[in-house]
Amino acid sequence: MESFKTPTETVTLPSKGLVYPEGHPYASGQVEIRYMTAADEDIIRSEKKMRAGTAIDDLMKALMVDNSGFEDLIVGDKNAIMIACRILGYGSEYKVSMGTKTYTFDLDKIQNKSFDESLFSNRKNEFDYKLPVRGNTVTFKILTHADEKKINEELEGLKKIIAKGADLPRTTTQLKYIITSIDGDNSTKTIREYVDKHLLARDSISLRKYMQSMMPDVNMVQEIDGKEVMIPITMKFFYV
Repeated sequence: MESFKTPTETVTLPSKGLVYPEGHPYASGQVEIRYMTAADEDIIRSEKKMRAGTAIDDLMKALMVDNSGFEDLIVGDKNAIMIACRILGYGSEYKVSMGTKTYTFDLDKIQNKSFDESLFSNRKNEFDYKLPVRGNTVTFKILTHADEKKINEELEGLKKIIAKGADLPRTTTQLKYIITSIDGDNSTKTIREYVDKHLLARDSISLRKYMQSMMPDVNMVQEIDGKEVMIPITMKFFYV
């Protein structure tokens, strides 16, 4: 019935759509999402989805009017959509217990970070960076939702073959997906061998810091009681 039509809101993506090619569903830099319904709560409260770690992603896809490009969303844009879904579902007040204190965050105050738009002028998720110590030039990408899934799948596979209780190589596994070429060589074998055997810690840290500084995202830091506090995101983010 028309009178019961679920309202929607437009979300401005941190990337302004510049990381997506012309014609992509999110190239405009805006995404329309609808308000959460009681039926949608079944998604976020599904024990099966929570165990699989897909509850939040499945909720976001359900609330997006056009989710055809969901796999291509970069991490920062996904963060903005997730926050908007929470606000439209349960409001902007978010209380979190941290240690002996309970903090109340106002999600409406979260702003998109500014970034150097000139780096995205060709609308490609591809960037060059010269490693400061070794001097190699790497091409890298900002991780997408699809990349995150592949990384998680690879780490789950490693769990089955490494010694019980051993730490998983999360940093190097991520870097193998972030780096797309080394001095022009884009073969998977070269990239993986370089990360495993030749990438210096100083170069790795420098690359990750540069990525953090240039990638579009939301600012998750808020001032509480005169202190800057990072807003923690857990499964309780969608519970009130």
